[in-house]
Amino acid sequence: MREKDGKSSLFGADKKQRIFPLILMIVSLCALSFYLGGAFCSEKSRLLVENDASKATLQHDCLNTFKQEAFPECNITMQDSTPCTDPQRWKKYDVHRMVFRERHCPPQSERMECLIPPPVGYKVPILWPKSRDECWYRNVPYDWINTQKANQNWLKKQGEKFIFPGGGTMFPNGVGEYLDQMQELIPEMKDGRIRTALDTGCGVASWGAYLLDRGILTMSLAPRDNHEAQVQFALERGVPAILGILSTQRLPYPANAFDMAHCSRCLIPWAEFGGVFLLEVDRVLRPGGFWVLSGPPVNYKVHWKGWESTEEKQKADLDAIQDLLSRMCYKQYAMEGDIAVWQKPVDNTCYEDREPLTLPPVCDDSIEPDAAWYVPIRPCIVPRTPGVKSIAIEDIPRWPERLSTPPERLRYITGGSGGNFKSDTNLWKQRVQYYKTLLPALGSNKIRNVMDMNTLYGSFAAALINDPVWVMNVVSSYAVNSLGVVYDRGFIGTVHDWCEAFSTYPRTYDLLHVDGLFNAESHRCEMKFVLLEMDRILRPTGYAIIRDSANFLDKAQVISEAMRWNCHRNATESGPEDSKALLICEKSFWQVAADDQ
Repeated sequence: MREKDGKSSLFGADKKQRIFPLILMIVSLCALSFYLGGAFCSEKSRLLVENDASKATLQHDCLNTFKQEAFPECNITMQDSTPCTDPQRWKKYDVHRMVFRERHCPPQSERMECLIPPPVGYKVPILWPKSRDECWYRNVPYDWINTQKANQNWLKKQGEKFIFPGGGTMFPNGVGEYLDQMQELIPEMKDGRIRTALDTGCGVASWGAYLLDRGILTMSLAPRDNHEAQVQFALERGVPAILGILSTQRLPYPANAFDMAHCSRCLIPWAEFGGVFLLEVDRVLRPGGFWVLSGPPVNYKVHWKGWESTEEKQKADLDAIQDLLSRMCYKQYAMEGDIAVWQKPVDNTCYEDREPLTLPPVCDDSIEPDAAWYVPIRPCIVPRTPGVKSIAIEDIPRWPERLSTPPERLRYITGGSGGNFKSDTNLWKQRVQYYKTLLPALGSNKIRNVMDMNTLYGSFAAALINDPVWVMNVVSSYAVNSLGVVYDRGFIGTVHDWCEAFSTYPRTYDLLHVDGLFNAESHRCEMKFVLLEMDRILRPTGYAIIRDSANFLDKAQVISEAMRWNCHRNATESGPEDSKALLICEKSFWQVAADDQ
């Protein structure tokens, strides 16, 4: 329509044609802006927000407000749940070589999202060093060992406590006397040449407990089996221990790790299956290291009747072990009374001089000596790495000098160097000093069992060396394999994947230290399940120190408070300008209601 003067109206057709494209362009730009903003929010929320509308919401302005409902309590029957070594799942797996007692973790769909309750009557554990000799009965309320092993002095029930007299199957007169005899046979136990030890089939870990007084740190190892709660007893006492078994998979330790390995009536068939169990001990034993055996078949002429066996059977077993060790180039170091000691060769010379086709063979170059996470055991000898000079018992610095000496195998690790090693050591001295200002319990006997969940060189443990603690150093199975360096400096540790449950019982650690783990593993492991696992293995009133980027700590704090932890944020020792921060939490002490028991 036109006005009388012939000009177009403001709202005429021509004007409409000009305005419509403009409106269309504005709408398109708004839509694009909305889309890009949503994409930004979605990517940012990928790490911070669960894909569960009932538990998390994303605000329209991209301020990610993560929410986590309070976790319920698990049924009291789960008080000693070990998810990856669950007896209820054993029937699914082969009995051959005890495969069913190895790690078999539940699928993601079966992971529990509840808080493991303590046993009825649970008390805060007795403090170290008193805990070495006694614990509360209600904390580990299992009588099987007490009744079945009563004549062997493993432990005794007295009132509300279990008492640990220091006895064992092969040391009825006490572990102190047993260790005195052993030291006479192995003088290296007295002068710092032996620092790390492995005890297979550890019982309640009295051997490792009393070696601590002699400056020797022991990894006590036992499976979850009919010897109820062996590893749980050990950790309740404040003694290093872990669930594990010699079966078809390698132990989660690097090659050349332990100075000594020990078996006291552990009843492992050492000479069977091509000697594969002894070959795995050989892999983790340092060149020149010692293997100690007591119990069957050692001293069989004296004990065979008590072993419900025959003299001929025990003689044949001892002959088979000695023959296998001879072919593995071990030398009999000592044999006196109930104790026999063999020494591993210090180099590869003997292997090269053996007759052709001698069994067991030397492993070929395709087998990585340090690979130790779900790696099958092979019936072959892992040779010493050529060119590594300071790794044998006689060559590595003695304890405590090895604590601060850069290990030679640093050069086999990506980024490893003596300079980085010293810088890392000094850095953690400063950090731990600062931690103690924020957590006064650190450095006191209120904290005994400590885990560094994402270590590099074990420097956090080194910074605690003068405190009444021991540290389980954990190296991620997806990170640089630096665990050999940890052992070379005189500490113990294990490889682990934090997307799975750790090989321990509930309530076994006083302090969990987490440095950068959530940042490093966010692409694989859901934070919620890692924190629930931390809650499982942390003792009531125990602590967690989480060091990570602020955005990860935001979510960790929400989840931690949903687990009934009490947390507070702090800047790091570098101050507020640091891109990382600290979340320090204490696990609350709660028990199931009476009507739920």
